[in-house]
This record gives sequence, structure tokens and C-alpha cells, in this order.
Amino acid sequence: MEIFISSILSSRLLLLLLVLLFQLFFFVTFCLASTQTVILPLKTQVLPRPSGKLSFHHNVSLTVSLTVGSPPQPVTMVLDTGSELSWLHCKKAPNFHSVFDPLRSKSYSPIPCTSPTCRTRTRDFSIPVSCDQKKLCHAVISYADASSIEGNLASETFHIGNSAMPGTIFGCMDSGVSTNTDEDSKTTGLIGFNRGSLSFVTQMGFPKFSYCISGQDSSGILLFGESSFSWLKGLKYTPLVQISTPLPYFDRVAYTVHLEGIKVANSVLQLPKSVYAPDHTGAGQTMVDSGTQFTFLLGPVYTALKNEFLRQTKASLKVLEDPNFVFQGAMDLCYRVPLTLRSLPPLPTVTLMFRGAEMSVSAERLLYRVQGERRGSDSVYCFTFGNSDLLGAEAYIIGHHHQQNMWMEFDLAKSRVGFAEVRCDLAGQRLGVGA
Repeated sequence: MEIFISSILSSRLLLLLLVLLFQLFFFVTFCLASTQTVILPLKTQVLPRPSGKLSFHHNVSLTVSLTVGSPPQPVTMVLDTGSELSWLHCKKAPNFHSVFDPLRSKSYSPIPCTSPTCRTRTRDFSIPVSCDQKKLCHAVISYADASSIEGNLASETFHIGNSAMPGTIFGCMDSGVSTNTDEDSKTTGLIGFNRGSLSFVTQMGFPKFSYCISGQDSSGILLFGESSFSWLKGLKYTPLVQISTPLPYFDRVAYTVHLEGIKVANSVLQLPKSVYAPDHTGAGQTMVDSGTQFTFLLGPVYTALKNEFLRQTKASLKVLEDPNFVFQGAMDLCYRVPLTLRSLPPLPTVTLMFRGAEMSVSAERLLYRVQGERRGSDSVYCFTFGNSDLLGAEAYIIGHHHQQNMWMEFDLAKSRVGFAEVRCDLAGQRLGVGA
């Protein structure tokens, strides 16, 4: 009997030891995945535009190149912190230079509409998913410029650096309505980086990611994981806004921060703090968005900023004074600058005042030269802040133009966004990522 009991105890101890070793293996594996750092080159890609007014959707995109499928197919995707679902063009069209072909991939698997992924993980989509004729999960994604894209959800292997990510959920899109086919033709799709359940960064499981966009050339850095570098100092953090109650006009999975004021040089705009806060419907949130080029402010704040900037630059800049010209449909403060002028005159710095941190926009980031626009011997430059009301967007949007030469860190674990001024071209060289 003693031998029998001893044998049972030994078996149980062995089983317990195996369970502990199994748990330890998964704990170490998870920790390694969470602390691993992956660095990819980021490109600032200029996309062709028709003449005249430009639509709201950016004419400069941040793009990242990776491979998808088995065997891997090269794709170029627009990096968008304002979107959840990553998607690829999966149907050839005359204007598309690059598409993903699911028939060539052994690891491609469509998502049925009865799956938990389709039923529960799509809850933050603005348009509910549906079931198509083949009983597959069908998604329609719409954007602020009235464009849309649709197709089926699927799982596939995405390759990031030297790592493979099997089972990544994305949209394999085969139709849509585009406001600019030139833009669509230059990329294979979009990679969503917001805080939603199906965003790429959520699926990867990294606690944070960072990017740095050079203002000197088209280079940049996209980094997954920790960014503890000796040369990266002075990072200031602002907390993300947390709203648990669903509100009709509040995007809960966006990177929403507390904007508390704006100053031009040393003059703070004389506006109540409440004008910067979301109202009872959720309208008026401030989003950090890599998928939008410029920064847009709600009407009253935009008007106050425009008037103060005009006041401080009236002696050094000549206003365009053309009521029929509105750049990108929302930027109506433009200037005439002589073509012979090699550099812009000194400009007052515009500072966005967030809770716990400030972001300063200065020099050439304040005015943008509109290609193809001339008035006599003058070129046309426009103020890089626009009016959200003219877009029909009920939000403040901080675009990637004002994030140039800023190390932007999105800390998902601590629910905060950090930034610090840095030469992004030099940061790329230090990290071995060239243009």
C-alpha cells in the first residue's frame, strides 16, 4: 500500500512539474514576444493629384512594405493609426499596380460569418459586418473623404522583419468607391493601427509602437516594442482619453488625447477649455492620426488660431486673398510668396497644449507650398491647419505633417502617447534604417 501511495504521489508531482514547465514555457514565450523590438523602414510617399481643389484624403501617405502569404507576396500598405481593419486589394484592376492574390497563397483562409471573429471582434466597425452568399464574413469600410472599400475577412500569414505572424485577420477587398484612383494605384492596401480588437498592432500583441518621420527626405522609421535608446531623451507623455460609455460621435478605439489650449508664439488663444473637450455626444475629440496629412480644428478654434496667426504675420507675409481657393477643401488661409525667395520669413511657433505635454509646430511645417499653383511671379503657400467644419468632421485631428521630426510613441500598456523632437533622418541612420 505504501509503495502504491508513493507511486501515485510521484505521478502527481511529475504531472504538476510538467504543468509548471508548460506554463513557464508559454510565459517566457509571451514575454519575449512582448519585449522583442522590430524596426521597419517607413516611407513618405507623394501621390499624384489632379489640379484644382484637393480632397480631404491626404496626398502624402506614410507607407510600409512587408510580405503576406505563403509563399510571401510583397505589398505596400498605408500606415493609419485612425483605422482598425488592415486590408489589401485582392482583385486586379487596370489602375492597380499591386494586388494580393489569395489563390497563390497556401495559408489564406476566409472567415465564415458564424465565427466568433466575425460576430464579436468587429463590434467597433462603423458599418456592421454581414453574411455574403457564400456564408463568409463581409465588411464595408468607409472613410471621411466618402470613399469606401469592401470584401471578405480572412486570416493570413503576415511577415514582419524576420518574424511570421500566422492567422492575422485582414480584409481581402474586391470592390469599392474611390475619390482618387491615383492614390489607390500606388499602394496595395492599408494597415490599421488603432486600439480596436482587429487592428494590426492589437493582433501582434506588442505593448507599444513608435514611428519617426523625417522632414528632410522621404525616410522614416516604424518600430514595434521598446525604444529605450540613449540618444532618445525628453519624451513627454499625455494620457489617452478613456470613455467607457458608448457615445454616438466618439471613436473609442482612436488615440484620443486631451487638447487643452493653443498658443501662437507666447499668446494663448483666449478660449474656454471646454471648447477643446468632447461634448455629451462625443463630438469634438482630439485624435492623433497618421492617416491624415495635416491638422484640422473645429470651427471656433480654427478661426481664433487663423486670426492670431494673421495678426502676427501681417508685416512679413502677403495674404492670397482669393475666396475661390480653399486648399484641400478646408484650408482657407493661404499666402503669396515670391518665387525668388529662397526661404520663408521667420514665423511664430504654434504650440498645441496637451495635458502633461506640448507639441510645437514651427518654421516650414507651418506653411505648405501648393504644387502647380502660381499667382504671377508668386508661389502659393497655405497654413497647415484646416477647419474641421468644412470637412464635415466633428473632431480635432492631429495629422502626420505636424509629427515630422518627432519621435511618436504609442504606449498601449499605459494608455498614453509620448513625443519628443528628434532628427528622424539621424535616428534612422543610428538604427540602420536608410531611405
